[in-house]
Amino acid sequence: MRLSRYFLPVLKETPAEAQIASHRLMLRAGMIRQQAAGIYSWLPLGLRVLRRIEAIVHEEQARVGHIPMLMPTLQPADLWRESGRYDDYGQEMLRITDRHKRDLLYGPTNEEMITDIFRAHVGSYRELPLTLYHIQWKFRDEIRPRFGVMRGREFLMKDGYTFDVDRDGALHAYNRHMLAYLRTYERMGLTAIPMRAASGPIGGDDTHEFLVLASTGESEVFYDQAVCDLALGDREVDHDDPAAVRAVCDEFTQLYARTDETHDEAAFAAVPEDRRRVGRGIEVGQIFYFGTKYSEPMGATVVTPDGARVPVHMGSHGIGVSRLAGAIIEASHDARGIIWPEGVTPFHVGIVNVKQGDMAADSACDGIVNALTARGLEPLYDDRDERAGAKFATMDLIGLPWRITVGPRGLAQGLVELTCRRTGQAEEMSPEAAVARVAGIYARA
Repeated sequence: MRLSRYFLPVLKETPAEAQIASHRLMLRAGMIRQQAAGIYSWLPLGLRVLRRIEAIVHEEQARVGHIPMLMPTLQPADLWRESGRYDDYGQEMLRITDRHKRDLLYGPTNEEMITDIFRAHVGSYRELPLTLYHIQWKFRDEIRPRFGVMRGREFLMKDGYTFDVDRDGALHAYNRHMLAYLRTYERMGLTAIPMRAASGPIGGDDTHEFLVLASTGESEVFYDQAVCDLALGDREVDHDDPAAVRAVCDEFTQLYARTDETHDEAAFAAVPEDRRRVGRGIEVGQIFYFGTKYSEPMGATVVTPDGARVPVHMGSHGIGVSRLAGAIIEASHDARGIIWPEGVTPFHVGIVNVKQGDMAADSACDGIVNALTARGLEPLYDDRDERAGAKFATMDLIGLPWRITVGPRGLAQGLVELTCRRTGQAEEMSPEAAVARVAGIYARA
């Protein structure tokens, strides 16, 4: 992609309404534009990040055998009346009446609809376990939307729903989701800590939130510092082995980590004093086991081997896809702009031509673009007729992890410069070596 032909409306000034780093930088980098309070258009650069995040979520759900689908944004109110939540949910729910006087709502979550789909098509224990999920826009009418996409009214979310014949099966599904989510966040360059939390309007007794530590987080958190050193890395786990999956989950949840709603001062005092931490966290996902809360009132049952008909045990598991874009920026930025981890960067590498119109520099940039593209990478080539300083500032602002700088002086010696956005370290090498280095980095990412 040539920047001269791309739509990237960067802002030089920081918008006055932006209170936190992610909101400021998403607006300045031309990722989003506010259309109404808490409602944003995702501009081309922002959409590319959103799609990268979505792709990782899909891949990790597929890894553990979950099945994608798509449910509508609007839902019949009668389903929520069946579950008893229509009147209980409160003013965050946007209620709508269509031209035929039917009550609808813009879905804040999908427990009722997925239960309705399940009960229409599944009737035997032989068809279980089953996990269905989708990535869809949701709406919650926040009284004070703020912090950009971190606390907007419209947001993109992955929500998955598990169906099992008993509690043991449902808790394995719960643990499997915890494992999948841990791997998902690690691939995005995040340390997301599973913390014992409160269930809120979803319901149920077993729930963990995944929180990214940040001073701008909405939740106060209490944790053992040692939990920050845990990582899945490249280890392989048999997702169909309940004991193996539970062992990994126990590893990540045995150390103290709780939100303020479930904080236990006595238990926290048992943590070694030098490891006790109090901070703030950004919620980027949550998993719930709620048993038969929805299946019982809505009649979602299966026949067991002995011929009995029982309500299925359910759970729901969400990841804030659009919120993650902001959370990643909160965790990874500096005074000059965003610093994207390789897993979610909108473009793999930026190419800066410091002397546009110079025949050798133009030709070298074209060659680098073609070589990177041939290796399956997507570069962003700044071919604008701008001074070099402005081009570097743009690249720093939008945060691509790697930059190749091409100019006549270096080319005279057969060299270009490869710069790491995170460390600022630059190294001169041949164009071929720069392409190979970048391709190797993404092969390992």
